[in-house]
Amino acid sequence: METRYPETAKGLAEQLRHALLDHEAFEMKLRPCTLERCKATCCYDGVYLSAEEADGLRVLVSEQRERLQAYGLDLPDEAVVMARGGRAQKTATREAKPGELAEDYPEHFPKTRCVFLDSIGRCGIQRMNMEDAVHPWLDKPLTCWIHPIAIQSPKRGGSRSLITMVPPDKDPQKEAGYPGFASCTHCGRPEAGGQPAHLVLEEELKMLGELAGRDFLAELRAPKLEP
Repeated sequence: METRYPETAKGLAEQLRHALLDHEAFEMKLRPCTLERCKATCCYDGVYLSAEEADGLRVLVSEQRERLQAYGLDLPDEAVVMARGGRAQKTATREAKPGELAEDYPEHFPKTRCVFLDSIGRCGIQRMNMEDAVHPWLDKPLTCWIHPIAIQSPKRGGSRSLITMVPPDKDPQKEAGYPGFASCTHCGRPEAGGQPAHLVLEEELKMLGELAGRDFLAELRAPKLEP
């Protein structure tokens, strides 16, 4: 798998190698992501980064600032900022401009945008990779392209992570006044007229499988054993 963040990918691979795969969750019906409909709603708060990803994006902005700005990006001096009281790093955000948000943008999401998005929601990092004829996700933080797939840490007493989807009633970020995150984004919320998640997220599952040395698509699509 191609990525600028090999140590981050290595850590994720260790989680995935022996992880449980939530077959039922990947039957959840989703609609494929279309930028015209969602306008990158999932990127409203930027993305949390590993130290390696944060350093890599700082270098990227330093070397490619003019090119990224030519895409219409409004990049601040610091495109990567500290968060959670200095305990984490994430991409910076800016206030959303008129017309930048989806018509059904969740009311509980702040009206902000990741600074790497242009006015119609395209990711400048991915756009640059595509123009350079490398993998579109080469420089993107891993959490960006994994979304809306969730990798949950082992439960207390357990030893295996869980690869799953997040339904509205089990969104781990759901709390009073905040209905959740992944389950409220266009590519993560259940849609009655959609297709099973393992079909919609085929490319993401293939990439995760390459990381883990597993074929998640084959595992999810294997015939069920009769009792």
